Amino acid sequence: MTSQGAPAPPGANSYNMPEDIQPRYTPRIAEMPSEERPRERLQNYGAPSLSHAELIAILLRTGTSRESALDMARRIMAQYGTLRSLAGASFSELTRLNGIGGAKAAQIMAGLELGQRLRNDPRQERRSVSNPQDVFDLLGDEMSLLTQEHLKVILLDTKNRVMEVQEVYKGNVNSSMVRASEVFRAAVKANATAMLLVHNHPSGNPSPSAQDAHLTADLVKAGKLLGIDVLDHIIIGHPAEKAFVSLKEQGLGFG
Repeated sequence: MTSQGAPAPPGANSYNMPEDIQPRYTPRIAEMPSEERPRERLQNYGAPSLSHAELIAILLRTGTSRESALDMARRIMAQYGTLRSLAGASFSELTRLNGIGGAKAAQIMAGLELGQRLRNDPRQERRSVSNPQDVFDLLGDEMSLLTQEHLKVILLDTKNRVMEVQEVYKGNVNSSMVRASEVFRAAVKANATAMLLVHNHPSGNPSPSAQDAHLTADLVKAGKLLGIDVLDHIIIGHPAEKAFVSLKEQGLGFG
């Protein structure tokens, strides 16, 4: 034991703890100057002025004893690199991050999902769809991130305006698995006059398979019997390359 008047031994502090293992104090957001706090910056300058990390910090609300919410958000963005990558993270992946429990993971996922829904909600604009690029602009960002095949239908009115987007199947999208009754159910209920088929290839390669062409041909025939035109079938591939293919342009499944 060191006597009361003796100097502390080298490398120790008043708590007799080596400096290199002392907890590092990080200022909480509440202790930051008001002009630097994410919430106040959003209030004063608007959400577009904030960085990705600042917006995520607002979703997180609190940090830990060793890390502020803003530092935590910066660390998360540094790990994932882009919002698109972060949006593709599962609940279990997020909860494995240091300092992220179930509540914070849910807050992150909910915030990103709302942004995605706002972007892809056709009822916001009743946008019209006139070519494959329009379809990709509507669903490409969302569907290119999916790790399984999903089949969606875009329901259209007489002016080719989007009425609704419905997911009708998840799994192996081919003619032996997908039932025409499931594909057209939402269209009949909504009284849609036309529809577009959209599905993704998780491999990233949007090239149509023989099964894709066969499924398209079957659904085009079924649509004619129901009085609902199947205008195209778009396959979405790798997100970074913004890749997609129109089966109608390829002459596959449309006679």
